Amino acid sequence: MSSEDNTFLKKLEQKLLDLEAERKDWYYEREKLLREIQFLREEIERLTAPPYIEGYISDILEDGRVIVKSSTGPSLIVNVSRNLDISKLSVGKRVALSQRNFAVVEILPDQLDTYIKAMEVIEAPNVSYNDIGGLDEQIKEIRELIEIPLLKPKLFEKVGIDPPKGVLLYGPPGCGKTLLAKAVASQTKATFIKVVASELVQKYIGEGARLVRELFQFARMKAPSIVFIDEIDAIGGKRIDINTSGEREVHRTLLQLLSELDGFNPRGDVKIIGATNRIDLLDPALLRPGRFD
Repeated sequence: MSSEDNTFLKKLEQKLLDLEAERKDWYYEREKLLREIQFLREEIERLTAPPYIEGYISDILEDGRVIVKSSTGPSLIVNVSRNLDISKLSVGKRVALSQRNFAVVEILPDQLDTYIKAMEVIEAPNVSYNDIGGLDEQIKEIRELIEIPLLKPKLFEKVGIDPPKGVLLYGPPGCGKTLLAKAVASQTKATFIKVVASELVQKYIGEGARLVRELFQFARMKAPSIVFIDEIDAIGGKRIDINTSGEREVHRTLLQLLSELDGFNPRGDVKIIGATNRIDLLDPALLRPGRFD
């Protein structure tokens, strides 16, 4: 084979390599464009899909259907999408409903008010009983009523009694009520959630009650937790003749608090501590056995 033939052959081989490299480049470019087309198709489908309706689970039926309260108004008995795990549904859960048949198609994250998110929340506060002086008797009592039920709930099951759902701390300002509540949370490694009761009272009808519901919902999410309600007399004062809309709203907020207390599992991992400077002003309903002890 002559040198010219060798040169020509090498040129052909190089040309073949160049064409193969070019083919690979076009192949990768094609794959990239196909991915972009698929993405754009999915985006078009997402943007043109009909919006869902927000609703809340009111009840779960034995046949797998659920009763939902839709944001459009009526309560509906609807089916649940087979793509959802029905065991994750619970009363009060926020869900998305299809506009076509109102079926539950998605479980939405819990919605909390901005005020609830902005509360003082401390994971296991760095406070011990040694930081508190002159309250030995109170420390002993609160350990029996809050600490032991959280750390050793089976002790109460064994003797067949229910521990209190919460305790009430009272005394003049600066006597150590908040510090004592933080120490219990630290000892039990519970989340400390502090709320000032006066901030639960809102000017719009039903807003205060909604905040109370969301407060306890948040406490369950953060369990084990201790909810510390300071200045509880702001919503828990003795009920008298209700003449103004403001007084009626305070009354509604108190009723929601009582409802939440009654609905709590006493052996659960959420405890409530109330604090007040004037126990004589509190409504007797708050002091009934099983609520605040």
